[in-house]
Amino acid sequence: MSDEYREKDESEKYDKDLATGKKADKNSKVRKRIDDLLEKKRLREALDFSDDWDI
Repeated sequence: MSDEYREKDESEKYDKDLATGKKADKNSKVRKRIDDLLEKKRLREALDFSDDWDI
């Protein structure tokens, strides 16, 4: 079996498993929301070190 055939075969299997249409749009929005929440959490934790602040 040649490498070219293997790469094409694996790519076709991967593409077949991807969501399309409304499901893909929903997945994209959910992923963006998760990323936004994780970033918000990271920033909150970065600012939450009130012990380091001299008042």
